[in-house]
Amino acid sequence: MSKTLRRLFLASLLRRRLASALSLLAIALGVALGLAVQLIHGAAIDEFGRGVRLLSGEADLQLVGPRDGFDEAVYGLLANRPEVAVASPVLRIDARLPGREDTLEVLGIDLFRVARMQPMLRPRADAVLAGEDTRFAALQPRNVFLCEDARARLEKPMSLDNGEMAAPALRDGELRVQSGVRSFALRFAGTLPLASGQLAVMDIGGAQQAFGRIGVLSRIDLKLADGISPEAARQALSPLLPPGLALRVPEAAASEAGTLSRAYRVNLTMLAAIALLTGGFLVFSTQVLSVARRRREFALLRALGMERRALLRGLLAEGAVVGLAGGVLGVALGHALAALAFRLVGGDLGAGFFRGTQPQLQFDAVPAVAYMALGIAAGVAGTWLPARAASRVAPARALKAGEAQHAGLPRAQGRLPLALALAALAGAACLLPPLAGIPFGGYAAVALTLVAAVLSLPAVARALLPFLGLARSVAWRLAHARLSATPGQAVVAGAGVIASVALASAMAIMVSSFRVSVDDWLAQVLPADLYVRASPASGSGYLDPAALARIAALPGVASVDTTRLINLRLSDEEPLFSVLARPVRGNWGLPLVAGSAERPAGSDAGHDALPPAWISEAAADRLRLAVGGRLVLPLEGRRHSFVVAGIWRDYARQHGAALIESEDYLALTGDTRINDAAIRAEAGVDPKSIAEALRTAFGAEHLIVALPGEIRAETLQIFDRTFLITYLMEAVTVMIGLFGIATTFATLASTREGEFGMLRHLGFTRAEIGRLIAMEGLLTAGLGVISGLLAGGAIAWILIEVINRQSFHWSMDLAVPWGALALFAVSLVVLAALVARLAGARAMLRSAVLAVKADW
Repeated sequence: MSKTLRRLFLASLLRRRLASALSLLAIALGVALGLAVQLIHGAAIDEFGRGVRLLSGEADLQLVGPRDGFDEAVYGLLANRPEVAVASPVLRIDARLPGREDTLEVLGIDLFRVARMQPMLRPRADAVLAGEDTRFAALQPRNVFLCEDARARLEKPMSLDNGEMAAPALRDGELRVQSGVRSFALRFAGTLPLASGQLAVMDIGGAQQAFGRIGVLSRIDLKLADGISPEAARQALSPLLPPGLALRVPEAAASEAGTLSRAYRVNLTMLAAIALLTGGFLVFSTQVLSVARRRREFALLRALGMERRALLRGLLAEGAVVGLAGGVLGVALGHALAALAFRLVGGDLGAGFFRGTQPQLQFDAVPAVAYMALGIAAGVAGTWLPARAASRVAPARALKAGEAQHAGLPRAQGRLPLALALAALAGAACLLPPLAGIPFGGYAAVALTLVAAVLSLPAVARALLPFLGLARSVAWRLAHARLSATPGQAVVAGAGVIASVALASAMAIMVSSFRVSVDDWLAQVLPADLYVRASPASGSGYLDPAALARIAALPGVASVDTTRLINLRLSDEEPLFSVLARPVRGNWGLPLVAGSAERPAGSDAGHDALPPAWISEAAADRLRLAVGGRLVLPLEGRRHSFVVAGIWRDYARQHGAALIESEDYLALTGDTRINDAAIRAEAGVDPKSIAEALRTAFGAEHLIVALPGEIRAETLQIFDRTFLITYLMEAVTVMIGLFGIATTFATLASTREGEFGMLRHLGFTRAEIGRLIAMEGLLTAGLGVISGLLAGGAIAWILIEVINRQSFHWSMDLAVPWGALALFAVSLVVLAALVARLAGARAMLRSAVLAVKADW
């Protein structure tokens, strides 16, 4: 294409600055959201990986197992193997800080091993120990060494959720920590000059004794002998290990973190892709109207010798320029959004996978170029159909006066069969299994449903418009007549509206269904009057038999039921699997979806039959188990089999959980630690009085006491915070839909100046013409909203039954927010009418005489 022709086509973008700017902005928003999600997640994974590399040091392999640790006898087995040069044992403790809501990661290390394996963790004694022999300070059982970041945080008071201020955890050289239901002081002995983050180290023997973990390790870091590869070492050592332990490279921890958060990140990325698709629809609307308006111009160029291919390439170049500019702006905006997210919430996307991480934003050319290319693709894709249509028009026909007002708009005929075919294809895509845990079929079904809804809009318009022409208002009848005569206008103006309304309504239905289901689930799993724990599940606080006896003896306590939560490794590749031990009889707090809560006959302790287990929906899907199947769990270094007695709904553990009877767990493991206690109060006793008695008996700083209502309120608050970024993406797509209305009516109004001038001669005022345009916008948006709501219902079903089930393995009950959807639909239609009125204001400024001059 010649330089002159390039200027000719690209200059048209400057002539329609508003439409070009809105199309560009729509693409930029889609690119920005997708890139921001990618940057935040990538930076969080990198930060997590740096922490893993810091802790693993020069290790070639790591032996890992249950989160609560494993028998240290394995250490002697591995340390004496010829494949191993150095073995460094580590005990990891999430130490609860009494009276505060945060924890501190404490690593118990062997000072002599860490010097050879993890030099970054070598402690340095503080100057306050100058009177002692600092060479052995790290071997003292109660000495602790802190990173500077951790020291700065612990020396400051902490703001609690209830508005109060917690005292500093580190004062006067002592660090207060908790084990069980008691607290004690560790001596601050120095720092970790080469490490960073919220980390502390102490002697492994001292850590085992202080936190009641005698004979327990969390992992063993292995440096292999010369000439031994990690894979060869794994093949030689794995057969020697007890069940539930895994040998893996240190980088596998970061990969596991990425796997845990992958489903949530992919869903956010796909939402951003749908926002980008909506931007593509807006480019389509803009280019259709631009081509219609310039129809005579193209016909003249064709008559002067321009080939069809040159015209097609020129129009595609316009779309590519819009896409490129939107992509560049989107990349810049995406980095800005990621930087803002890092400053406000750190590296967490809302689901809590990387809460507390503070990654640094770094420019990565690969995703930036990839998302820029997606922006260009959106611009070209949105331009393809109108460009192809323009290149096929006969010049003689296009040169007729008035042809541009109606020509070029999509036809109402012939699109419904294609729409039905795409809908059928979307249904078939829903049947596809996930690929690598990602529901690509579901996402394809969403895109196909959106396109089918847009293509079916003319048919919807033809079906509904006869029922909308009954009003007596002249302006309404004119608006109705125009839309009836050119139903393709509804496609152009309504494409973005359909996409935005479909996405927003689908997400609203899905989130409402999820929230109602979670609320109902909480009501089932929290049947007691009061709940008590000493720390979060992985923390150092726990309830022992003596503490439980004291709780049961408090006045007003009718009964106490306990829950023990542990996290196991079922295989080398799988994330941790949760096992809960608690009473099950009577279906108390167990939301079953299949099977029975009754213990199968012959499965009581002491019998040869297998004990029962109740597995979550995620466990049933991932392990491919059904009621009556066999579940094998590695407990205390041995494999134990259970029969699946039921399947239950669990929204707390995405990667699967199993529930077994407390008496079976105790008989198999001898573990008497308890994470949670559920208290039933005697009749007429206020649970709050029992809560006060608990705080008095054990110390308010040692227990977390909550009423069921408080737990439900906090959980739903976390739920709403998790979906905050989803709400943001919905708002962006609705904004893009309104952009589509604005650009459509701004362009249409400019091609109808003659029509408006004639109406002025017939007695219409500018205000009445403005109302006419507003009514056209109202009708168009109304049709788009109706089609969008229908498509949104279909997409909501896909999200709930396909994408959600394949991504998170959760089922939920359908709950449609009828009131919210009605308010949203009415508000959007009213806003669209207002936007159309404002967009068409410029066309009414011209003199009525000059407006019809071209028709003289």
